[in-house]
Amino acid sequence: MALDPDDPRPPYVQVANALRAAILTKVFKAGDKLPSRAELAKKYEVAPMTVQNALRELRDEGLIVSRQGSGVFVRERTERPVGLRPHIERAFDAEHVTIDFSGFSGETLQGVMQEPLDKIRIGRLTPASINIRMLVPDTSQPWAIPCQVEDLQDSPGFRKRMDEIMRRHTLAIVDNVQELGDLGLVKDVSVEIKVHRAAPLFKLYLLNNEEAFFGFYPVREHVIRFDGDPKPIYDLVGKEAILFHHSVTDDDTSTGSQYVEQARMWFDSMWGTVSTEYKR
Repeated sequence: MALDPDDPRPPYVQVANALRAAILTKVFKAGDKLPSRAELAKKYEVAPMTVQNALRELRDEGLIVSRQGSGVFVRERTERPVGLRPHIERAFDAEHVTIDFSGFSGETLQGVMQEPLDKIRIGRLTPASINIRMLVPDTSQPWAIPCQVEDLQDSPGFRKRMDEIMRRHTLAIVDNVQELGDLGLVKDVSVEIKVHRAAPLFKLYLLNNEEAFFGFYPVREHVIRFDGDPKPIYDLVGKEAILFHHSVTDDDTSTGSQYVEQARMWFDSMWGTVSTEYKR
């Protein structure tokens, strides 16, 4: 089942669209395991990396979930999750772009920002300013959760692992946005990162002071290897967090405007009481 050679869309988008259609039409039902990456690559006659990028799209939309050592599965109740990516892309249509994030690692945010940043580089988007603030947990401090399964104690090894992941994604955002300012493609850019002692139990995105996305981190047990030794960990699984969307443009019968305002007040209160900046 080769892709259409006349379709101008990138191959990974075509694969994502085909899989999305199969999920939404119940060819793959909630809880079903998808074929392996190698099987999908053979089916669509593409490289495994193309399949991986397609699966990332569906994962960001909340349609699928990866389970370490088991494979990729269609998420239960796929009608509920909200896809963050199209809203992030639309936010970059504004003249002044502001994004506030509170969460665990910034991995999802970095992924969904790539396309609008690429569009700025080629001149398809021309915001006058981009200002981003990120609140992330302090990996130098013990955590109540994530924790070891055996004794519910903090895991320094896990914190070290998370620090590496966090640095990779948050600092990539810093570098990519600052590059747009250095190149003169965006007049005013700023990216600030602060750390706090509490490991987050939810993630929050605020876009242009108009939209809020909120989701609880599910706690899951899985095994991680430290120096070759397997260690069961109770972890916060960001990729399984269902996001709920609130907008100031909601009608008068909704609480959208109040939710966005309260989320803004919460973020500003946290930001104002945390003085520790994230160090490279």
